[in-house]
Amino acid sequence: MRKNVFAFVVFLIAANLACAADDSFSRVKVPDAKGSQANAVLTFSDEHKALEVRSAKRDAVSIPYAAIDSASYEINRKHRVSAASIITAPIGVGLVVMMTKSTSHWLEIHYREDIPKVLVLRMDKHEYLRILDAFKAHTGTDVAVLGNVYQRR
Repeated sequence: MRKNVFAFVVFLIAANLACAADDSFSRVKVPDAKGSQANAVLTFSDEHKALEVRSAKRDAVSIPYAAIDSASYEINRKHRVSAASIITAPIGVGLVVMMTKSTSHWLEIHYREDIPKVLVLRMDKHEYLRILDAFKAHTGTDVAVLGNVYQRR
């Protein structure tokens, strides 16, 4: 009987620690006003009850879960047209590159500090589903899906 009670207590403690674990995602990018993107780490911190975005090139952002008003997800696809692909188009290489499409997964978070603010994140194609699931699990806020999301797996 004592062994069962001890095992049950250990199980409850382990389950409690597992529920309070932080989720971190390192393949996130934060765009700036000029359009350049910096690598960042997105962390859902249950200890601080906040969503934290840390980047080496930008200031860290911490958004309390209670301050989040809404969030939306959007996927964009566009052809890869650049100066290099246009220059190499006559020999065929650039033409092949221009025929392919790039896919971007975006998360837009609306929140309030003193005034309404928006944080935009570009998510990696391998992590975006886990980020969306973690967002719902930690914040309790549903992520609105915008546009034609044909790749939601």
